[in-house]
Amino acid sequence: MRTTSAGLSDVGRRRTINEDSYYCDDAIGFYVVADGVGGHSKGEVASQEAVEQLQMWVRREQSDLEKAFQATLAGDLEARWDVRRLLESGVKSACYMVFGMAELDPEKRGMSTTISAVLINGGFCYAAHVGDSRVYRVRDGQVLQITEDHTLINYKLKHGFITPEEAENAVGKNVITRAVGHKDYVQVDTADIDVRPGDRLLLCTDGLHGYLSSDLDVYELIGEGPLIAGVQAAIAMANENGGKDNITAVAVEVT
Repeated sequence: MRTTSAGLSDVGRRRTINEDSYYCDDAIGFYVVADGVGGHSKGEVASQEAVEQLQMWVRREQSDLEKAFQATLAGDLEARWDVRRLLESGVKSACYMVFGMAELDPEKRGMSTTISAVLINGGFCYAAHVGDSRVYRVRDGQVLQITEDHTLINYKLKHGFITPEEAENAVGKNVITRAVGHKDYVQVDTADIDVRPGDRLLLCTDGLHGYLSSDLDVYELIGEGPLIAGVQAAIAMANENGGKDNITAVAVEVT
């Protein structure tokens, strides 16, 4: 099973600094998007550092990851948890590093970032996630959102404090409840889902998914055609609708 990808990031129409970062590695099937938080508190530093730290972590743990992948192929279901735990540990390590950088430099105090990462191998997509960036899977015209937004609005919805109708008009939609680097520790969501040839994935920051009104929008952007055309269309769509935030999209195809 192989993967190919295309990724783009754009500052948008209202920001002067792009605080998003992303990473694509088709050789090992590893992809990340991150959305820095903090503005003057160096959100762009937080997102770049977190992506680099997680990238290095995955490469350092490649031997253990390969063992888990082989065990999964041999039918060991517990091995999938091993992959998820390794990704979780990588995000937590990145969190500790970003927090430490901020503690050492007053200009970076308060910086943090969202992060959504996937590792694809042996018929499975393993995801690790903090914040409100997202990962979608597109298969046979159907769209599945793999990640869950860590936002105040989503928390209120999940616990029945507000209705979906109230959420549509609620203020503070961009208030996140978890971030990498806000503290020296963060709770990381992990998941694994099956993938097969023909599946496509979209990783994106809220500067894009904030303009997606339905699953159909995801499919129309990256469901068919060249991947690079899909991410270019995603950036253009977000900018045409206002471009109020930085915009990052990574499209991946399983072959």
